[in-house]
This record gives sequence, structure tokens and C-alpha cells, in this order.
Amino acid sequence: MAWRWVLAAVLATSSLSLLGSAFNEFTSDTLINNVVQDPITSRLYVGTVNTLYQLDQSLHSEARTRTGPELDNRQCTPPVTSCEEAVETDTITSCSSFHPSKDILIVCGSLYRGIWFSEEPVYVEQVCKGYGSHDCTKRTMLYLLPVHHGNLYCPLSVLFRVAKGYGSHDSTKLISTRILRTFMTGSSLSPFFSPFFPLSLFPLSLFLCLFFQDEGFVYVLFSRTLGAQDSGTKNFTFISRIAGNKYNKVQAAYVALPGEALAKNMSSSGQYGPVVFVVFSSDDDSSAVCMYPLRAINQRLVEIIGACYRTKGQINNKSAVYSPYSSKSDELCKIENEGMVTTQRCGAEFLALPAGQQGRVRPGNRPCFTKKGLMTAVAVAVETEHAVAFLGTTLGEVLKLHLSASPEVYGRAPGEKTGDKVNKNLLFDTSLTHLYITTEKKITKVPVQACHLKTDCKSCVAQKDPYCGWCVLQGKCTRKGDCPRAEDDNTWLWSPNQQCVQIQAFNPPNLSCRKTKQVVIDIPSLPKIGPSDIIECRFGSNTSEAVVMDQKVTCALPDPVNIPSTPDKQDFVTMQVKILVNDGIEVTSSEYKFYNCAATVRKSENTPCIACVTSEWQCQWNAQDHTCSDRDDSVDGVHIIKAQQADSCPQFENPDPHLIPVGHPIPISFQGKNLDIYKDHTFKIGTELMKHTEEEFTFNEGLKFNFNGYEFSYDKEQEVNVSFHIKDRDSEKKIDSTLTVVLYNCSLGREDCSLCKNADPKYNCVWCANMRSCVYRKLCGSQEPAQCPNPKITDIIPRFGPLKGGIVVTIKGSNLGIKEEDIKKVTVAGVDCVHQGDRYSVSTSVVCEIGPVQSSASLDPPGPINQGVVEVEVEGGRTGRSEVLFTYRDPIPEKVSPSTGPAAGGTVITISGKHLDTANKDDVIVTVGGTPCKVLSFGSEITCETGVYKGQKVPSETLSVSMRYGKSTTKDVPGSFQYSENPKLTDYSPKNSFVCGGRRIVCVGSGFDLVQRASMKVLPSADDFSQSPPIEFIQYAVHKNDTVLLFDSPAVNRSSETQSFRTILQLDKVVEELKTFAYHPDPFFNELTKNIITETSIIIVTGRGFSKAMTAEEAQAFVGDASCKVTILQDDKLFLEAPSTQPRARSKRQRRDTSSDPLDLTIKFGNGEWVVGSVNYERKYEVPLAIIIPAVIVPMLLFIAVSVYCYRRKSQQAEREYEKVKHQLENLEESVRDRCKKEFTDLMIEMEDQTNDLSEARIPFLDYKTYTDRVFFLPSKDGDNDVMITGKLDIPEGRKVIVAQALNQFSNLLNSKTFLINFIKTLEGRPDFNARSRVYFASLLTVALHGKLEYYTDIMRSLLLELMEEYVHSKNPKLMLRRSETVVERMLCNWMSICLYQFLRDSAGEPLYKLFKAIKHQVEKGPVDAKMKKAKYTLNDTGLLGDDVEYCVLTLQVLVHGEGPDVTPVKVLNCDTISQVKEKIIEQVYRNLPYSQRPKVDSVALEWRPGSTGQILSDMDLTSQKEGRWKRLNTLAHYNVRDNATLVLSRVLHTHRQFHQNQDSHEEKNALLEDDKVFHLVRPVDELDDVKSKRGSLKAKATTKAIAEIYLTRLLSVKGTLQQFVDDFFRSVLCSGAVVPPAVKYFFDFLDEQALKHDNVEEETVHIWKTNSLPMRFWVNILKNPHFIFDVHVTEVVDASLSVIAQTFMDACTKTEHKLSRESPSNKLLYAKEISTYKKMVDDYYKGIKQMVPVSDQDMNTHLAEVSREHTDTLNTQAALHQLYQYASKYYDGIIQSLDEDPAAQSKQLTLRLQQIAAALENKVTDL
Repeated sequence: MAWRWVLAAVLATSSLSLLGSAFNEFTSDTLINNVVQDPITSRLYVGTVNTLYQLDQSLHSEARTRTGPELDNRQCTPPVTSCEEAVETDTITSCSSFHPSKDILIVCGSLYRGIWFSEEPVYVEQVCKGYGSHDCTKRTMLYLLPVHHGNLYCPLSVLFRVAKGYGSHDSTKLISTRILRTFMTGSSLSPFFSPFFPLSLFPLSLFLCLFFQDEGFVYVLFSRTLGAQDSGTKNFTFISRIAGNKYNKVQAAYVALPGEALAKNMSSSGQYGPVVFVVFSSDDDSSAVCMYPLRAINQRLVEIIGACYRTKGQINNKSAVYSPYSSKSDELCKIENEGMVTTQRCGAEFLALPAGQQGRVRPGNRPCFTKKGLMTAVAVAVETEHAVAFLGTTLGEVLKLHLSASPEVYGRAPGEKTGDKVNKNLLFDTSLTHLYITTEKKITKVPVQACHLKTDCKSCVAQKDPYCGWCVLQGKCTRKGDCPRAEDDNTWLWSPNQQCVQIQAFNPPNLSCRKTKQVVIDIPSLPKIGPSDIIECRFGSNTSEAVVMDQKVTCALPDPVNIPSTPDKQDFVTMQVKILVNDGIEVTSSEYKFYNCAATVRKSENTPCIACVTSEWQCQWNAQDHTCSDRDDSVDGVHIIKAQQADSCPQFENPDPHLIPVGHPIPISFQGKNLDIYKDHTFKIGTELMKHTEEEFTFNEGLKFNFNGYEFSYDKEQEVNVSFHIKDRDSEKKIDSTLTVVLYNCSLGREDCSLCKNADPKYNCVWCANMRSCVYRKLCGSQEPAQCPNPKITDIIPRFGPLKGGIVVTIKGSNLGIKEEDIKKVTVAGVDCVHQGDRYSVSTSVVCEIGPVQSSASLDPPGPINQGVVEVEVEGGRTGRSEVLFTYRDPIPEKVSPSTGPAAGGTVITISGKHLDTANKDDVIVTVGGTPCKVLSFGSEITCETGVYKGQKVPSETLSVSMRYGKSTTKDVPGSFQYSENPKLTDYSPKNSFVCGGRRIVCVGSGFDLVQRASMKVLPSADDFSQSPPIEFIQYAVHKNDTVLLFDSPAVNRSSETQSFRTILQLDKVVEELKTFAYHPDPFFNELTKNIITETSIIIVTGRGFSKAMTAEEAQAFVGDASCKVTILQDDKLFLEAPSTQPRARSKRQRRDTSSDPLDLTIKFGNGEWVVGSVNYERKYEVPLAIIIPAVIVPMLLFIAVSVYCYRRKSQQAEREYEKVKHQLENLEESVRDRCKKEFTDLMIEMEDQTNDLSEARIPFLDYKTYTDRVFFLPSKDGDNDVMITGKLDIPEGRKVIVAQALNQFSNLLNSKTFLINFIKTLEGRPDFNARSRVYFASLLTVALHGKLEYYTDIMRSLLLELMEEYVHSKNPKLMLRRSETVVERMLCNWMSICLYQFLRDSAGEPLYKLFKAIKHQVEKGPVDAKMKKAKYTLNDTGLLGDDVEYCVLTLQVLVHGEGPDVTPVKVLNCDTISQVKEKIIEQVYRNLPYSQRPKVDSVALEWRPGSTGQILSDMDLTSQKEGRWKRLNTLAHYNVRDNATLVLSRVLHTHRQFHQNQDSHEEKNALLEDDKVFHLVRPVDELDDVKSKRGSLKAKATTKAIAEIYLTRLLSVKGTLQQFVDDFFRSVLCSGAVVPPAVKYFFDFLDEQALKHDNVEEETVHIWKTNSLPMRFWVNILKNPHFIFDVHVTEVVDASLSVIAQTFMDACTKTEHKLSRESPSNKLLYAKEISTYKKMVDDYYKGIKQMVPVSDQDMNTHLAEVSREHTDTLNTQAALHQLYQYASKYYDGIIQSLDEDPAAQSKQLTLRLQQIAAALENKVTDL
């Protein structure tokens, strides 16, 4: 049979997968064997099993040919036509080389034992096929070179060498030389084969790596074993074995020039030719990279050849010649002829292969780089004189190694890590910009650098990539060749030689913020700036041109007006300085400081002069003006203190004494100096702790002064430094004072007599018996007792001990001595206890070691052996006796489970029995057969974790578990535990996963039933260059038995394309690494093209990367809620079967839609879900459409038509009604628009003074405590008298210390999440715990936990999650957070109030205050009925004054008695009552004071002096007008007070009676006190006099009903006047573009996150949740109650208008559309036009917040911690704890029961702690 293979070039239909990949890729169906590159065309030729591919530079397949399989067998001698053993055999195709002058590719294969033949050419790329060794495990290699053989030169011949594997059926010729001779017969090529050069071989294992040519020599690099006895065990590497014995097997090699930088490291001359870069491996799975200059190899060869011909193969008297390929070793080097060294350059047969030499004389070279793991490929390139090696590994990575004096891996080549090893064919493209990476079945083209990913100089330089540097003048990270003028100094920066351009210095280094001048910036590394370059300086936002000279840049500093203001607590402001070049490219940047001398005094307000002159800014102090200013040498004088002359400052110093006690005034003397300018002045001394009290003293010539002292109070610390300030009384300016004393409190930390006596004598603290506290000596009226009271024992730890003693007992109490020698005797249950003096704590704690119990009874009866009290005898014969009993008992362990565990340890065993909780956890030592077992928990059962078993026999014998209590008691559980073999993993599948995780991994092995905690962990690969944080991704086993473990692969976060991971199984303490497990990027899905499907459709989904980590059986697909079967899964396609039934939408939100709407097509791979498009599902109906349409659709359409007609008629009628009402409203608004403009203008003019006050920061904000008190507790039933507002607790004096301690313990208990959750749930489960109680309880909890708002937030989140689950699954979700029906809802309200306080002060407070003042002013400019609380000008129709009341405006001249002759003009109405007049006068006269500091109406009297006598004005007197039984309140018109009348306002010591003093008739008093028959402007309609006719009454009622429409213009007038203020407030609250409080963003994100987790939560529901949590819960409350944030008084008429605005705000936040009609309330009609605008504001606000950068938990906790730190000390925390305990006391039994039922509470002994607190607070009888 004639053997001819035809090379057929066909278009690529191979498995090439390049769909949208980030890099060009080629994928083969079979194993890739070899890749070569055409140096001319840059094409790649890929030899695989049975196929040869031709690829272009982008890895697209241009042609391919089949090379197998063919009939062959290694036992057959070619030709195989007559060989019966021939079978179909795969061809391992190897593309080896190109003809140097012809377009011929030389190809080797693995068939026919290497018989060669010729073939007619078909294409330009001719293929000459040769087939070598059949053994596929041995590589067949070929090297092609021109012929230079002896003196012959064959111009038409090419010599090439073939190397082949060595197998039992192979030829013994491993390396042969062949001549490819071309005969010019047309276009044909015929190969001619020369004879083989024979080689005599020993049996050995051979690994050929590299052929290369240099200077007439051909080099072969390979590894082999020495002989049969070493076969397969120990490898040696030739050319020469110069990598050392450890790294003994060559894996890959590359020949390249080393580059100038590396050459200089290798030789001082820097002159180097080619270098062989070789990758070696060792027997311990590590690798090394070595470098061998060819010059050194040739030199060594000459030495060996010369030794053979001159010295019989000896060098330094040692044999140097070695020929493993010849049996004639005794005939080596017999010829001695020095001339043969030059004539026989290659030596004789013994050197047929290069470098045959003895190992002991080989030239050594240590590895330049080593790495754990196997490296399989190497390629070297030179970039900017630096050599970079690309190293492939068995894990599919390609590492980048900078070859230098200290080689360093600086990164990985981009691309996906497949887990397949990198083939040794690492190739560069012809431009050396890309690298071709070959793995088993794939070739990827990746760039050699990714400079563009680094966007700043620091990160660009830090990566240490020789390819990448910072191009300064372009502001980009680029290759050197891409950077213009890169050769100029400092223009292209590369590490480690260079750093980024930096500013070294400024001249001047800083400048006053009040001056301007030029600054010279020294930039030593500034690149050369050419004439065409434009360089600028930018200070902040101010840019100016700059001048460059000698690496220095001169810039103009900004004008002082452009310099930012100096921040608080700073005396300078920094501005960002940027040096820009050309188009605003930043060269470098730094910060420049502008100092402010006037602000230096902020650093120390008590020493302004010293702070000024000692500042770093060289400031000077003017003592006369009391100012700090810039240095000015032209100003001089005694009053000018220059810089650094602190001793010249006027100052007070040297206080005496330094120790001051609390509660007793101690005179303090001190000195002054440099006070001449203050001669005859009077000073004031004070400090913060003196509570705004200051003491005066005068100048003293002797400069010695005295302060009489002050009775300080301070109870936060034992000692505190108190600094005094001193002011000049006349100027109120502070003079420098360094007077600092130590204020101490004897009581703190010295709660009993012994602690008091132990105090340092310098404090003069004594124990005052009658006060029962430690006080300063002079505060005690009695003599200090010589001895302290008897000791008191409060607790014993532990309360149980073993019968043999030997454990340590801690006795807690008070008065337990002053020093350890005071303890004379300790007995525990009658047994002596040895005192441990080194562990003694003064007065509070005694530690002793108990002895054995003295008893003759048996040691194991069921009950306690001995029980008794603890007695402590101290110095003086005083004895303390405990009420708590100590019990001796015998612990009895009975059972251990589990009974087996792995020898590696880590098994948690549980020991159960009786009395195991004897002693303490620290007293118990557990061992298992002598191996320590770490105690984890201690109680009625003890758990411990076994250690590593160190015995030889595994499994072990059954071992005893031994428990040792203290020193003397040991208890064993014999034969209770056995160490077994460690669990072993034998296999697992699948071996890859997408990064989204969730793929089911099946692990097979043995011993898994011993494992208690099995987890799969994924960790970033640990390498030197990785900057990834050490994050673990963990997933625990979902199923486990003895032989199988099931895991869902963990989802991982890949920080970069080059990051790699390693995966391990953690089986208790046994770690198994899954070395071949790989993570792949998530798949990419294309948009679905076919959108209509039926029940028989096949859905095709396209994309890429599907098959990398998924199979058809694992993949899931859904159309709506219906599952689709995945039939075929390819890498780029998914084939799905459509559902057989009509699907529904997966979410309830979509489920309401009709079936004709599109349904989502969802693909699920593990945890990853992708919606790839929407489809319409259409059923195939068997009934013809001709029947369906008339039978179903036509009647339906008729029905719909009738329904639509009826609905449309009804809706049109409603629409007409709505349009009519709307039109009427618009007409009304049009009619009052001009009036509104005038009213608004008047209002703005009249409020001008108040606006000015606002600009001076006079908004009367409440302090934080008052604000929280009013928000939290003012709505309570006790109002202002609530104990939380008053802070008064009714606690007996003698119990205050105990109560305080117990409340602190209760506070600690509340900080236990387990306790607090149980506490709240118990209370909410009680029916008598009503809504008011829940609100009050939540507010108390907020105050109590204010010190730990992070913890409070955590509790609130936990409770909200439970509440959310309840509403979502069993209630209407939209109702959640609507009312404060639960504790957590009120907690949320309080949390919002806390977090938005600062936002109120900074942003929303001002527009709210202006709105309040505008409403108040507008209401009070017209009549207001004092009794009916109705006004002429209001927004509320129910509060509208119906009758037209005649009135005029009066201006009164008010004189305040006792406050000088100045009068204050006040505008009032003549119809105002006297009380109303008083209110207006007080508000005007005391307008600069907050409401709480103003006098009240009842505390002042108003006197009118029309003539010589005065008349007291009051609301009621004998002159009051009567109308039947009704009496009218007196007004100014009643007293006939005229315009510009003078009235006197005076204070009264008691409430002034509202009638004349002579009117003392009993009947008159009664008449005046009948409030129910008193009216002001209008009498109540429903109480008209009986004399009126029935007709008149009906008419009046009809009139009343018509008020809303008749006076609607008034409402519109007020609305138009106030509109600007309302809009301003709404904008301040609903503007996400401004500052949004972090709490709002944090909580809204929390709601969005939770909504996504529930299918039945719609977008509208989330909107309602947000509305209920912020606008409804907080803003509406603040809007309706301005007195919660401001110190103001809100009258009922103002409150009525605020309620209308609040209702408008609420309507704006709802999604519901309100249809208006004539029956709609006037309040709704009033703002009907604006509601839509406000609704849009709300929607935009919510959307804006959603798009903001998320607030992390860490940022939120930091913000909350700052709020806690600033304000907690001001709150009544103790009172809150006391009130909270009242609830604990009331529901005590229920709480105890709840804690007893909670295992977590039991483990923390929460029940015991609560019982102890109850015993301390109220002497409650407990189980103690």
C-alpha cells in the first residue's frame, strides 16, 4: 500500500473559542504537542494529536491538515502493510522548524519508527513529514541548520538533526544527522536522508529539552539517569551538570541575550553573548532558574578536550572526561596530540555530545531564583536593558521574573488560570509585545505588560515592572518607547532606580493667610521643561502661570480672599498645591500651609500669649490689644512680646497647694509676673468646674495673690487636673494662667473603711463613720475610728470544691484588711484555707487554697459531704462571715461522647456526669490517654478539644479520659476514647468552579464520620508579590457520611485578573489541599435573540465560558417560575427545552401581570443567577382559531366594551367634578395672588429683624439632653414631671452607693445581647405591657445604651429583621413601621432622632425655624380668639375665625420696670386680651432670650398710665362686659388704650390675681372664676342663648357650614404668603444633592437589602417602609413639635397651621393618588396643586440616596461612637437604668423563666446575674 498524506488546507471549523474573550485564544480538541513560529510571516504552526494547524497572529485558524490516526504498531517494521499487529494509532505531531531559505515546515511525528518520505507541495507552506519514536511519552525533536561539514559545502543541502525517545522497540540512534537535499525538478522538493550517526547506548531514561546553534556548534540540552539501577529515580542534566545536585532535571530552556543590566551583574565588563536560561526541578517539588553563558560553556569544553589530548583526561590530577554513551571507556584519551585541540574542535567519539565531563570537576553555579512548585516553561525578553523571564508553572500560571542581582517575581501574566500546566512552548510575537501561552489544549495570546491599568505614578512605579514606567509629561503609565522624550532625565520613571517627582521644599516654607507673595518650589527631580511646554501652579482652585529655573518653580500665591478659613482647633489651613504641565497634566503635588496667628490661641485658651509666641509661625503678642498677629519688626514696645519669648508674657503661675479635695474650699496662693500693664486692675479667677462662678481679686504690688477656694464637686475620677483661667474684669480678656491643681475625691474607689485607710496620706482621706463614706478629713464631723468595721463577705468563687481540696477560692467582699498581713485566718466550711498573699486585693478580695475536708464518711455518697460558711479573720480579731455557703462535693464523670476521633486531634468531646461544675474552669485539666484536651466549656457538662495523638499505634487502644481538679483530685473515665486514623481524601469531583460558587463538590475518602467540622476553604495564593488581603472564603459541608463529603464551592471575590487561589479541606485539624481545584471567571451570556417560545421550543442561549465549570446535569434554567431542562451544554451554547405548561412570574410583583407579558429567562450555575432576556410563552391550541375567536374572544370583547363604557361614563363625571373643583381653586388663587404678594412682602419686611438674628446664629436650639428628653419623654403621661426629665430618683441616702453599683451591674447585663433580646420579648409577650409602656421602655433603653450606640444599632437591626419576617410572611408588609406598636419601632424613632440631631442644627433647623416664626407672625397679625383658639389668618379651616372682627393695629411704648428708661415699641391689636398683649410684649422685649429664660405671663403685671395714676390691666375685673350669662375677656379696646400709649411691665412675686384688690366680694369672685361662661371674640355657636329663635339657630348653623367656602380665600392668602418658607423647608429635608445624614443612607440601604431577599416585597412597599421610618416617624414629629428642637412656645393656633403642613408632607410621601372633590377637606384642597411637585421631590430624594456611595458598617459605627462620646455624659443614664429595672422587677418571674429556657443565657449565667442585681436593689429573695 502506498503511504501518502495529502496536506489539505481548509477553513477553520476547529474548536476555536474567542467569543468576546478579553484575550485571543485558540482551543484544540486534542493535546497540543508543539508550537513553532514562522519568523517572517509570524504565523503559528500547532502540532496536536492527529492534527496540524496554521494560525494567524490573532490565533485564528487559517488552515489545518489531518496527520492521523493511521495503521501502525510499535512492533511493526515499516512498511506496515503486511504487519498483522497494525491498528489505528494516534499521531503525535510535532512542528519542529522552518527551512531557512524556503517556505518549508519540517514536521516530525510518532509513526513508522521515523521513516521519512517526500510529498508534492500543495500550498506555499510545504510540509516535510518525518516520524520518529512511537513512544508518546518521549519527545521527538528536530533542529534545522545550514551545513558546514568538514571541508565540504553543499549549496543545495540543509543539514538537520533528529532526536527521538528511547524505547524497547526503538532504534538505538537517539540523535541522528540528516541532509535535506533539494533537486530543482520543477517545483517539487525531494528529501534525501544521509546515514545516521550511530550512538552506543546504555539502558537509561532520557528527557530531551532544547536544541540550539551558536558559532558552528549545535547544543543539545537534556536530562537522563546514569544507568539501569538509577532508572526513573535520579536525573542528571547535560550540557553540563552545573545546576547542582538538588535541581537535577531540566524542564525547559531558552536562549537569549541577557540585556545590559543583567550582563553587568554577570561580568564587570558587561560584555556578554547569548545566555542559556534553564528551568530545573528537584525531587522535593521545587524549581530553580539558572543562567549559563555560552562563552563559559565553550571555554569548559575546550578545557576538557584539551585535557583529553594533553593530560590523558586529567585536570588537577582528577579524571575530567566522561562518556556514558560508549562501552570503550578504557580507550578514552589514548591519543596525545596538542594540535588536535584546534583541528578536532568537537573531540572524538567520547565527546559526540557536548560537555561530557565528570561531575566532581564540573563548574558550579547557584540558582538565581527558586520557587516551591514545578516550573515548566521559560521565555526571556529584554526591555529597556533589563531582562524579564516569563515562567510557566504546572498550575497554568505564567510568572513575571525580573532578572537582576536579586531576581524578583513582580506579577503574573494576565489570563485565566486553567489549572493545566504550561507547555514549554512559550513564544513571543514578532513585535515582542505579546506572549503566546500554551497549555494542554489551549493557546492564549496575552500582552507582556498592562501598564495602562495603573493610573498614578506611585502605583505604576510600585509594581516594579521593567516594561512600565511613569511618563511624567503625559501623566500616564507607559512603556518607555511610548513616552515622548523618555531619554530625558526624570521624564520616564521606573523603579527601583527612580521615584516619583516630589516637591522637596517651599521658599518661604509657609505664609500668613493675610499676606500674598511668590513662592519658590524646589523640585530636584523635575523633568526638563521645553520652551513649548506650559507649566502652571494650582493652589486649590486658583491656577496661575509659573516660571521654571534650575529645577525650581516660582509661583504666585493666591490672594488672601481665596484662602479657605482656618478650621476649628487649628491655627493654619493647608491648600493642595499641584504643578501642572501643558493640558493640565499633573506632575507632582503637595500641601502648603497658610498660618493664622490670631487662631493660635485656640490651642490653649487659658494661656493665649504663651500659645501665640511659642507657635511655629513666629507670631507676636500685643498685651494691650490682647491680640496675636504676624511678626512685624516695625512694631515695638513693652506691650509687644516677640516670638519665642514666653517668659515675657503677663502670666500667673505657681499655685499652692497642688492638691485640692472635693467638697471643701481650700485657699490657693499663686504668683504673677510681667503684670505692669495691668496695674490697679481687678481680675477674675475661675474654671469650668466652678459652674460659671468667678472670684475677683485685685492687683498686688508683691505679685502674690490669693484665691479663697471653691467647694468643688466631681465624681467621675479619683483625680482630675483643674486649670484656672484668669480674666481682666473690665475687658473680660483672659490673661495667661498656668495655674493647674489636682482635684481629688476621697470617695471614689474607696467604698469601705479599709480602702479609705489605704489611701495615700497626702490626700488626708478619713473614714467617716456617721457618713459611712471616705471623705476629706475636715468634712467629717467625728473622729476617724481606730479600727474598721468587721469584714463583710458578699461572694465566693467558686461555690463548690472537691473533697480533697487543692483548688483556689476567691472571697469577695469589703473591709477585708489593708495589707496581706492583715489576713490572719481563713476557713471554708470549717476547713482551713491557705492565704495566697500574692493575689490579695486590698479590702475587696482574698484568695486562698482550700484544704481537704475532714470527714470520715465515704467519699462517694450521693449528696454533699460538707457545707458551711466562709470566715475571714483580720487584724484586730475582727471576723467576717458569709451568708453564701460553700459546698465540698465529689465530681463524678460518667460518660464521654463521641468515643472516637482522628489522631490529628480537634475532636470536641463532651464529658457528662455528676457535680462536674465543681471548682472553676481554670482548675480543671483534661487529658485523653495523657494527651492534653483543651477545655472549651465548663458547667454541668464539660467539653474539650483533643490534642494531637503522639502514640505509635493507630488506631490506639481505648484510652481513659482523666479529669484533674486542682492539685489533689483526679477522676478517670476508663476506656472511653480511642484515637483512629485521620480522615483521608482519595478523590474529588468536579475539579473546578465559577467564582460565584455554589457548585456541588463530592469528596470521596474514608474516616469522614470522625470529623465534626468539615469545611472547604479558599485562600489567595501566598506569594511575595501578591497585594491581596488574606481573606478566607469558607463553606461548610452540606452532607457527610463515612466515605463521602458534599460541599457547595465557596463564592470568592477576585480582586484582579491575575489573582489565583488555593483550595483546602479543613477536616477538624486535618488539612487536605485540593491542588488541582481551579476557579474560573463567571460565564458571559449574550442577549437572547428569540423571544417567543412554545411548549415544544428549543431555547438556545449563547455566550462564552459555560463548560469551564458546569455540566448540563448541574445547570438550571427557568422561564418565570417553571424549570427548563438543560439538554446540551457547550462552552458557547446552552440548549434548553421549553416548559410544557404556562409559567408564571417568579416574583409576586410580576405575578399580578397578565400571562401575555414577557417572562424572565434565568440561568442558574451554582450560586450565580443571570437573567439573559425575556420571552413570551405561547401555547399551541388544538382548537382552530376560527372557533376560538367567536366562542371566547367576541363575547369577552363585548363584555369589556360595556364595562368600559360604564366605567368611562362614571369616571368622566368624576373627572369633570375634579376639574371643576380644580378650576375654582385656581380662580380663587388668582384672585388672591396679588394680595399674597403684598402679604408676603410685608411679612418679609416685618421678619427682617428676626432674619438678622438668625444670621448671627441666634436660633434657640436646645442642647442635646433637652432635645432627647423632649423627644423621648415629653409625650409620656407625666410630661415635664417625668423622672427622666427631672432626674430625681427617690433613693434613700444610705442605699445610694449600693444602688449605683447594682445599676452598673444591670447596665453590664443589658450589654448582653442574649439577655436584652429575652428581656424585650418577655415584656412584649405580656398583655398588660401596652403601647404607651412600649414607647416609654424603648426610650429608657435608648438612654441606657447611649454609651454604646453601635450595640444599640445591632439590637435594633436584629429586632427589625424579626419584625420584617413577621410582617412579610404573616401580615401586610406595607403596615410595618406604620405605628410604634413594638419596642423596636420606637427604638428606630429614637435612633433617627439621635442621628439627625446634628443635621437639624447644621441644615434643616434654620428653614424650620423660619417657617415657625413666619406662621407665628402671620397668625398673630390678625385677631386670635383666646378662648376658642381660632384665628383670622391660619392654614387650618377648623381653626379659622368665622366672624369678621373689627380691629386696628396699635404701637405701644413699653417700659420695663427696673431695667432702665429705654422704651420698646411693640405692635399689638386693640382686640387682643391683656394676656395676649403681655405675650407680645415679652416676646419683643426679651427677643434675644430663649423662651425658657423669659418671664411667664402670670409672673408679670401690665400697668397703663394714662394720667397721673396708673391702672393695672387684667383679663377679668369688675368692668368686664356681660352679655347675659356670658362675660367677655378684657381687651385694649375695652380699656380704651390708644396708639403710642405707654405701658409699664413689672415683675410680681406671686401670681397676680386677675381682678382688682378691692373686689373681694364672694359672689364677684365666683362670677370671675366661671371660665365656662367666658368668651373673647366669638361665642360658641352650639351654646347660643335660649332667647334666640329656632330659625335663627338654623341660620347660624348654616352660616357655620358655609365658612369653609366663604373664607377659603383667607386660607389661600395665608398659604401663598407662607409658600416660600414651606418650599425652603421641604427642600432642606428632601434634597439628596446636599448633605444626607449617614444614618439615612445606612438605614435605607438596609431596607433595600432586606427587600431583595423577599419575593413578595414590592417597590411600593419599600417606599412605604422608607416613608414610615424617616418622614412619618421623624420629620412629621419635628414639624408638628418645633419645641422639641427649639426653645420656643408653640400655641394652639400655630400648632393648627403646622398640622396642615405636616399633613401635606405626609401626603407627599405616599404613593396613593388622592382624587379631589367638593367633599374633600379644605386642607387637602389647599395644597392640591403642589402635592405632585412634592411627591416628585420625595421620589428623587429616595432615588438620590440609593445612588449614593454606601455607608459601611465601620463608617456608621465610627459616627455612632462619636455621638456616644460627645453626649452620653449629659444624659440621665442612672435614672434610665433605674426605671428600666422597674420593668425587670415587675415582670421578674417571666424574665427568669425566659432566661432559664435559653441555652445561651444559661451558658452565660444570666439568670444568676439578674438575681444578684435584684438582691442588691430591693433585697429580693432569690435562689442564691
